[in-house]
Amino acid sequence: MDWEIFSIIGTVAFALSGAVIAMEEEYDILGVYVLGLVTAFGGGVIRNALIELPMSLLWSQGMYFQIALICITIVFIVPRRFITHWRTVWDPLFDAVGLSAFAIQGAILATNKGLPISAVIVAAMLTGIGGGMIRDVLAGRKPLVLRDEIYAVWGMLAGLCIGLGWQQNAIMLILLFVLVVGLRMISLLYKWKLPRRSLREKARV
Repeated sequence: MDWEIFSIIGTVAFALSGAVIAMEEEYDILGVYVLGLVTAFGGGVIRNALIELPMSLLWSQGMYFQIALICITIVFIVPRRFITHWRTVWDPLFDAVGLSAFAIQGAILATNKGLPISAVIVAAMLTGIGGGMIRDVLAGRKPLVLRDEIYAVWGMLAGLCIGLGWQQNAIMLILLFVLVVGLRMISLLYKWKLPRRSLREKARV
């Protein structure tokens, strides 16, 4: 049940995100659906390949495909002013929700498969960021996770907590979900960044 709840939350959040970005790039209706679906399911496909789960599992997620298609359709037909408002106000939150939900879902799946904690952390991170990375590449944008702002770290944190046994308690799972969402939003608000080093020469005055 925990897995299903987090799968639904993540599917809704990332399907909406992918569809909106596709429309920002002026994709046609097919492109909107493709980018929405890729964002929602891309991370799971990468994770399955990593932990050696059958790729055919993707086609057994009929309910999630229906949820994603409904969300994408709603985004495509609502007036533009609502999408603009959503993009400005709600998109960062939905992105954080998708990251947290999918990271926890991926970590739970890896844990149930009996994998070591290192694999659980990687599975959580890839499930949380994989769809967004594919989305950004297809949209011709620099992947969010490769920028200097903190993003993938919060997915890794979720994997670490699940690997340490948080999945044994439903209340702890909910707290972890809220914690990851909160940390992602705080890092955006205060512009927390990871260290970086540039090899470009600064322009001389």
